[in-house]
Amino acid sequence: MGKYFKLNIVTTETEIYSGLSKKLIVTGVLGELEVLYNHTPFLTSLAIGPIWFEDKAGNLNSYIMLGGILEVQPTISTILGDSVIRADNLDEAAAIEAKNNSERLFSQKEANMDYAKVKNELAIAVAQLRVIRKLKDRR
Repeated sequence: MGKYFKLNIVTTETEIYSGLSKKLIVTGVLGELEVLYNHTPFLTSLAIGPIWFEDKAGNLNSYIMLGGILEVQPTISTILGDSVIRADNLDEAAAIEAKNNSERLFSQKEANMDYAKVKNELAIAVAQLRVIRKLKDRR
């Protein structure tokens, strides 16, 4: 198997990926994490944010994870995600608009505003823009 580890990414709806990976980068609740072959075992919650992984063929795969759990073992890592957005479904103009709308709502500070919902919408928009920009840089 070399310096690759088995990676499984699933949500409640579907299996996203199951195969060999050289590296995985995810957004945990305490920040970004990079997982490589023979990593120390751990379990953590995932925040809304990008997931990047390099498969055995060297392809960079990108998704937005909307929360979940990551379990890491030396030769296998599993992500149990709440929901996922595929990178090929991202719309930069819509993400910019969503980010601007969320920031505008935060600046208004209305008493009846659902801050948690606006915060999540902002986090999703920012994550989408990070993925879009990274994919543009790779081209």
